[in-house]
Amino acid sequence: MDATYILRRLFYGLLLMLGVVILNFLLIRLAPGDPAIVIAGEMGGATEEMLESIREEYGLNKPLLTQLGIYIAGVARLDLGESFFFNQPVSTLIAHRIGPTILLVLTAQFLSIILGVVMGVVAARKPNGFMSGFVSIFSTIGYAVPVFWTGIMLIILFASIIPIFPAEGMQYIQLRDANIFVRALDVAHHLVLPAFTLAIIYLAQYARLSRASMLEVLGSDYIRTARAKGSSERSVLFKHALRNAALPILTVAGLQFGNLISGALLVETVFNWPGMGRLAFDSILRRDYPTIMGVLFFASFMVVIANILTDLSYRLADPRLRGR
Repeated sequence: MDATYILRRLFYGLLLMLGVVILNFLLIRLAPGDPAIVIAGEMGGATEEMLESIREEYGLNKPLLTQLGIYIAGVARLDLGESFFFNQPVSTLIAHRIGPTILLVLTAQFLSIILGVVMGVVAARKPNGFMSGFVSIFSTIGYAVPVFWTGIMLIILFASIIPIFPAEGMQYIQLRDANIFVRALDVAHHLVLPAFTLAIIYLAQYARLSRASMLEVLGSDYIRTARAKGSSERSVLFKHALRNAALPILTVAGLQFGNLISGALLVETVFNWPGMGRLAFDSILRRDYPTIMGVLFFASFMVVIANILTDLSYRLADPRLRGR
């Protein structure tokens, strides 16, 4: 792998993050409303003297560009400021919440890619068969159904009518002092419904994409040559066809990572999952500017890293791109 290419991609990623920080700051600060009033309301009163004191304490009375410069300098030092509402450093709040969000997102991504590719490959073997029709219908439903509606329906079905999975949270309080194996199983038990809720729409997309990609690849000359040489159908599908058919899937997986994080914020709210989604929801209601911008910063950071890793994976999978 060319080190120059990696350094160039990292440099572009830093420039993109700078743009994201500036854009998020300006959009949030220019939105109507005054966080000082919200903070004063939490204290039980909102006199003019109190509002001025709050603005002075949090630097809200300074010019907008001055506030932006101070914030960018803080981000460069990995200091995301102090939460207006929680009275804690934003980096501390996010450090406590980012783990559950990453666990949810990566589990949903893994489920959607693996199950979607398997469904697509099986459907491509018999384009006019039952599985192919099922993938088409399932994809249409997956695209059309909102993620929060899917979550609510799963809660009703598997947490109320057939109570086999928890409806909310990440673990049972009574098991927090249990051994690590029991706690891991408890987290996995709580993870099933939110992960499947988040994965289902992308599972449908990957199934349809892999089916179309496999159908195109299976019609290629080198596939016919492999079959003519006596290669088994398993070898043709997974050794020759799937490797080339996976390239579009890698690209879409990287591009959809941002949508996956956005969907995770909704899923966390539905299932009361203790990740950044709940933190963002509470911060938006209370106009907690530093926390909102911190959540957006880390979400953007994860998307940028995912895109860089996707580019590197694409170059590893396609030897033609390694010298470029």
